[in-house]
Amino acid sequence: MTKEQKALEAVRLLEEAYPEAVCSLNTTAPHELLISVRLAAQCTDARVNIVTKELFAKYRSVHDFAAADVEDVAAIVRPCGLYQTKARDIVKMCRQLEENFGSVVPDNMEDLLSLSGVGRKSANLILGDVYGKPAVVCDTHCIRITNLLGLTTTKDPARCERELRPLLPPEKSNDFCHRLVLHGRAVCKARSPQCSVCVMKDICAHAKETER
Repeated sequence: MTKEQKALEAVRLLEEAYPEAVCSLNTTAPHELLISVRLAAQCTDARVNIVTKELFAKYRSVHDFAAADVEDVAAIVRPCGLYQTKARDIVKMCRQLEENFGSVVPDNMEDLLSLSGVGRKSANLILGDVYGKPAVVCDTHCIRITNLLGLTTTKDPARCERELRPLLPPEKSNDFCHRLVLHGRAVCKARSPQCSVCVMKDICAHAKETER
C-alpha cells in the first residue's frame, strides 16, 4: 500500500468513526477562533473554552480587544498559562486586524502570518474552518498519529504539513485533521495508544509493529 492509498483509507476510516468533524474550541466569530487558538498553545481546549466564556463576554469585538488593557486580558487568560505573552499577542493581533485589515480576519496565509502570535497551525485552522479552504492543521495529535501511521516522518509542524498535503484530498484535509484530534483523545492516546480497538490498526505501521 502506497502512502497515498494509506492516506485515503485513513480519511475513509475516520469519516466512518467520527462523522462530525468539528473544532472543539467554542467560538462564534473568526476573531474569537483566532484568539482561542492562541490561548490553546500548551493548554487544553477544554480549559480554553472555560476561560473564553468570560473573555468573550467582556470583549465582544475586534475593536474591544484592540482597545483593551493587556493586564486586564492577562488576568482573565491566566489559567491558560503563558498568560502575559498570550495577552500581549491577543491585544496586538486585534490592533493589527483593526489597523491593517478593517477588523476582518484575513483569508490568506501570508496576511494571517503577519499577525502577532499567529503561526501556520492557527492560520490553517482559520483558512479551513472560517473560509472553507484546503488546510492541514498540524497540531500534536496530527503529528503524532500520522507519524505512527507511517504517513509522516517528522515532529516538525511545518515539515509534517508539507509531507501531508500531497497525500490528502484538499477538500477533506481540514476535516481529517479535526478527526485526528477526536481520535487522539478517544483511542490513540499519547501515553497509551489503544491499538486493539483502533479503526486504523490494519493500515497503521505502529500497530503492526506492536503486534509483532
